[in-house]
Amino acid sequence: MVRTSELAIVALAGVIGVLAGVVVVALGLATQFLHVLLFGIAPDAHLSTTVGLAPLLLVLVPSLGGLAFGIASLLVRRISSGAPVDPIEANALHGGRMSLRDSLIVAVQTMASSGVGASVGLEAGYTQASSGLASRLGQALHLRRADLRLLVGCASGAAIGAAFDAPLMGAFYGFELILGTYAIPAFAPMMTASFTAALTRRLLMPEAVPSLPSLAEPALADLPPVLLLGAVCALIGIAVMRGATLVEAGFRRAPVPVYARPALGGLVVGLMALGTPAVLSAGHGAVYQHIVSAELLAPLALLLFAKVAASSVSIGSGFRGGLFFASLLMGVLAGRVFAGGLEFVLPGLAADHALYALIGMSALAVSVVGGPMTMTLLALEMTGDLQLTLAVLAASGVSSLMTRRLFGFSFATWRFHLRGESIRGAHDIGWLRDLKVRDLMRIEVPQLDADTTLDTARRTYPAGATAYIVATTADGCYAGMVPTASLYAAAEAEGEAPATLRPLLHLADDVLLPDMTIREALDAFDHAEADVLAVVDDTSHRRLAGVLSETHAIRRYSEEMSRRLSEITGERAD
Repeated sequence: MVRTSELAIVALAGVIGVLAGVVVVALGLATQFLHVLLFGIAPDAHLSTTVGLAPLLLVLVPSLGGLAFGIASLLVRRISSGAPVDPIEANALHGGRMSLRDSLIVAVQTMASSGVGASVGLEAGYTQASSGLASRLGQALHLRRADLRLLVGCASGAAIGAAFDAPLMGAFYGFELILGTYAIPAFAPMMTASFTAALTRRLLMPEAVPSLPSLAEPALADLPPVLLLGAVCALIGIAVMRGATLVEAGFRRAPVPVYARPALGGLVVGLMALGTPAVLSAGHGAVYQHIVSAELLAPLALLLFAKVAASSVSIGSGFRGGLFFASLLMGVLAGRVFAGGLEFVLPGLAADHALYALIGMSALAVSVVGGPMTMTLLALEMTGDLQLTLAVLAASGVSSLMTRRLFGFSFATWRFHLRGESIRGAHDIGWLRDLKVRDLMRIEVPQLDADTTLDTARRTYPAGATAYIVATTADGCYAGMVPTASLYAAAEAEGEAPATLRPLLHLADDVLLPDMTIREALDAFDHAEADVLAVVDDTSHRRLAGVLSETHAIRRYSEEMSRRLSEITGERAD
């Protein structure tokens, strides 16, 4: 019923939205419980905005918590089958298939990391657990690849929408970052999931959202500094991503056990927290505080540097989590620092610093996370101000463009790149890896021994019987290809005709392997400039397994591309 009905998919998306809302509430309450238990904050307070905490707790909790986290993660890695698959990777390579057990482990690790004060966000745990549940449910219902990918996107978008109480922003998060495209058939399920998740979160955990001050309307004269702020945020975002990589590389070179790295990272973050608690955890509460604050330029600049360093150290030392929430705080600080510097150089040009804080919040998040429309809608749902939203969109566009031109990755895709995966987004490229040469090749092969005489070869394969002959050795190993035309051309040259097929062999070194993908096979055809290539079991024994023609490979490639396009446009056949 679910496979054949779009209404059933929408209903299933609503169920997934409810589950995502429950996941957000559960992880949020668990993390807050750890903050109350370990740091002694008030139950309704935010760790990043609570001042006056005991200095000993600020240092010991992140460092000892990091040690416990490192030991637990080491034990998990020993019993785990491999690296967990996140929603972007699942949709790009695995057709939406995720392990529920691994997803729940990642969610718990994220909660623990943020709970002990590491400067990471909970969004990775929200999306991982929600998407894992959606994927498991979809697999149990034996959904198509496209529908399973859609449910994973719905779950991730719903989790983000519930986390920020911004359902439109959550839906576009699912479109831009998890599905990798805007698809009309996905609109109703995505919106249903995101709105039901936000509603579930409101019912289970009502939370008063701090009010924002009235903001000045952006004028045309504000456009140049807004665009410049977008460029500055792109540079800061690149610095954060590079910083995390450099810290991780430094830990690899240092003689520090893997399980002890989070303890050292936690110690660094704890020492920074002695100066300001805003470096702790994701900093969700500090976002609203610093939008309306009236701090001086120098303290804000130091806090921005500290938050960038704390996030890079936390991720690089091995804590689990994301940079979504942290990038929002860094963006707010970057916007206020930019406005303060602009006011110092050109008094009166940036009168409303809160306006630049909101623009910087979205622009820097675009650089780190991606999704310019996602972050623009976040600003719209936070303020309800369309004019401000247009300014945010302009800055976000500049930030996205500069990040892609100077760096080329978001934080998630950069981590994939470091692991050797060529993923630039959640676009479905997994089918290219699933379509192997073994699935395309022909097993029935016109085959002769390489020492067969020309007369025997002509009698076995008369003119027109086949376009090529595969020659093998006595033990079945591939020796080369013989075009039938060259066989008869050689036979006509009576004085120079060879005794066997061996002088006519070509493409002896150009072969395909069964595990090659269709993309690799097409590249091999281009390199060899051949219409047909032999498939051998391996490069050492070279036993003949079959043949593959370039025409057949291209036709199958085109058919699969048409299928994926039909799934996007909603024209697929049942």
